[in-house]
Amino acid sequence: MPLAAPRAILFDLDGTLADTAPDLAGAVNRLRRQRGLEPTPFHLLRPHASSGARGLIGAAFGLQPGDVDYEALRVAFLESYEANLALESRLFDGIQALLDHLQAIGLPWGIVTNKAARYTDALVPQIGLHRAGCVISGDTTPHSKPHPAPLLEAARRLSLAPQDCWYVGDDLRDIQAGQAAGMATVAAGWGYGGQTEPLSWGADALAESPLHLVNFLPS
Repeated sequence: MPLAAPRAILFDLDGTLADTAPDLAGAVNRLRRQRGLEPTPFHLLRPHASSGARGLIGAAFGLQPGDVDYEALRVAFLESYEANLALESRLFDGIQALLDHLQAIGLPWGIVTNKAARYTDALVPQIGLHRAGCVISGDTTPHSKPHPAPLLEAARRLSLAPQDCWYVGDDLRDIQAGQAAGMATVAAGWGYGGQTEPLSWGADALAESPLHLVNFLPS
């Protein structure tokens, strides 16, 4: 069933617009080196990048919130990441072309991420996303995804009804948030969730690449 034409497209940040995994992995591996441990191989950390500190500390140290030493590691990880958040982070191949296309056809776009504003606000201009019509971070509203509040706030700032927006993300929480907000949802098959896991999320569509998203737009 074709998606209804959007009046704006909202995107997740990590794993959807930008490949931030190298800098996130670098931050957690600096903690391992400081403790005399070998770095965790990047391919083991990359799938957890969309889960932030919780996912990366879990993958690198086997610790979860509530475990002894987890909170100290979380604070150290965030400090390490904040100091080095744009060393290797880049837009995914095809994202710039996609955003240029949206601008050319007059379709606004925005960012809705669970990353805290202190990191989002510093990262967005450094990787070329300064044209976003709105930027909603994980602490912009009292709730973060999968709660719909951040997406509803993005629609409000764009002066649009939620049902006039699409939300594109690479994590189950993105799809859940979009559905709860009443938006059409598109799973980003190029992101950290890969192209197999998103099939089970119940998104309205699966885009295999950023430019594949253009195929879902009305001609």
